[in-house]
Amino acid sequence: MKSDVTAPASEATAANGHGEAHSAAGLKALLIGSIGVVYGDIGTSPLYALREAVVAASNGGEVTSVAVMGVTSLILWALIIVVTLKYVLILLRADNHGEGGTLALMALAQRAVTKATGSATSKAASIIVLLGIASGALFYGDAVITPALSVLSAIEGIKLVTEALEPYVVPLTVLILVALFAAQSRGTARVAAFFGPIMCIWFGVIAIGAIMPIMRRPEILLALNPVHAVAFMLHHGIIGFVTLGAVFLAVTGAEALYADLGHFGKRPIQTAWLFIVLPSLALNYLGQGALVIADPKAIENPFYRMFPEWALIPMVALSTVATVIASQAVITGAYSLTQQAIQLGLLPRFEIRHTSESQFGQIYIPRINILLLIAVMLLVLMFRSSSALASAYGISVTGTMVVTGMMGFVVIWRVWRWSPIAAAALIAPFLFLDLTFLAANLLKVLEGGWVPLALGGIVMLLMYTWRRGTKLLFEKSRKLEFPLAELVTMLEKRPPQRVPGTAVFLTSDPISAPTALMHSLKHYKVLHEKNVILTIETAATPRVHPSERVRLEQVSNTFTKVALKFGFMESPNVPKALAIARKLGWQFDIMSTSFFLSRRALKPAAHSGMPRWQDHLFIALSRTANDATDYFQIPSGRVVEVGTQVTV
Repeated sequence: MKSDVTAPASEATAANGHGEAHSAAGLKALLIGSIGVVYGDIGTSPLYALREAVVAASNGGEVTSVAVMGVTSLILWALIIVVTLKYVLILLRADNHGEGGTLALMALAQRAVTKATGSATSKAASIIVLLGIASGALFYGDAVITPALSVLSAIEGIKLVTEALEPYVVPLTVLILVALFAAQSRGTARVAAFFGPIMCIWFGVIAIGAIMPIMRRPEILLALNPVHAVAFMLHHGIIGFVTLGAVFLAVTGAEALYADLGHFGKRPIQTAWLFIVLPSLALNYLGQGALVIADPKAIENPFYRMFPEWALIPMVALSTVATVIASQAVITGAYSLTQQAIQLGLLPRFEIRHTSESQFGQIYIPRINILLLIAVMLLVLMFRSSSALASAYGISVTGTMVVTGMMGFVVIWRVWRWSPIAAAALIAPFLFLDLTFLAANLLKVLEGGWVPLALGGIVMLLMYTWRRGTKLLFEKSRKLEFPLAELVTMLEKRPPQRVPGTAVFLTSDPISAPTALMHSLKHYKVLHEKNVILTIETAATPRVHPSERVRLEQVSNTFTKVALKFGFMESPNVPKALAIARKLGWQFDIMSTSFFLSRRALKPAAHSGMPRWQDHLFIALSRTANDATDYFQIPSGRVVEVGTQVTV
């Protein structure tokens, strides 16, 4: 396969091909769709971001116009620098064959480093994998906090209608979130059609609601001057630094721009941000700032205070729907990330259900859904208010942004072929800003910031253990197994009893004889007329073209090696791929074919290369793995499983 390190030519080809497909679908439809899916999280940040930042800037004292002006300016320039410049204008170009997101960027950077160093196991490649694991793990923290914080902040608006409704905030939030997670198994294809139009209404309403406060206090427009942001940071010392952590709440969700690149394409996402989302957010933050300058008491909930009393209940309803949409985007992102992690060998095989026949990306992972629901419920019941939960937000997102910046540097240097100095000059300012935001958010560790760190730490440990354990198991198995070439030579010289049909032996190591084949010969003393050694590979690209799906190699008259290659965003379907092999000359009839799989029972070894506790963790993870028959979509009636016991 041609390497992508020869970019920008190959990268541009992939991106352009993607762009043509998107333009055929209609820019308008994709633009509206991107507003619904991509901008849900960042679009609902006005519910709490300015309030939390001004409260932090006031440090428990009186709210001053200087603090409000400084915070509003900081928020506006965070949106311009972090979101517009870093993500919309730079990182959206760093696509992996049209796909974006942390793991897609990791695969692209890893492939570039492997090409440069000539080794997939070099120190640089290992560091990139570790960065990818860290970033992916932190995303799960974001996927848990976003639904809890967003829905809580929306429902809290009912307290402004009457204080008597305050006790119902948490129960209502729990009810909405349980309904949201329960609906996941049905798929979101039908509902998603309404996401875009509803979010368009949302952005229109939050922009219009801000006009009157701005007209009453037009001096807030001076916040567009970055001098106010810089002056606030220079004159407020540690308070300014703490405030920066709260200001970051305004840009959470920026990662979604990049992660959903494959669904909508670069142009619709950029157009939506520059002409609809950014102007609406900027107006809303300016409106909230103007309102708080006019009435400092409005800081209690400046978002809802912008609207007249008669509009409160409709706004709470619209906000609730908008936050559910924002939560849906993050939940879907968690499913997508899990699928990529499984394919890249970072997690065990989980059951993946496709909820739409027409849309490939519509998937549902039951185990992830249950774990997310439990974690979200715990957060809502522990923190009970959006202000308390806001302290826990930010760390996971800033951590992901720092990692994305680092891997972005590798891609700009190695893939785009920039000089290391030019690549560093481009990325360093953004990385400095991300690190500053991360440091500011780390001040909130004791107040709740430990939650995403703990979640990310657990997921990172699981990913690292699974990757390390599978590597050690592979190395140990190879030492114990017999070379395939030698076995075939022996069987050709002294053939055993033949039985009609085709036997397909699944293995991860095509050089060694599969365990299932050795056991079949040992116990049954027979061999099929045709034997296939089948290996399933994962490419470092999101999808693989059907012409590159199958690779055939004739070992002897009765033995054939078949390698099936799938992208890290594809669900492996072995029968469909083997139908392609038939076109290449292999006589394949599913009804006369038996698939032989070895089911390994793992036991901890005395010396494994991992600590004892990690051995037990790896074994526990392997037991949770979904059955290979289901994962590779092999007809269960054609499968023969051979059990073996292996020490690890």
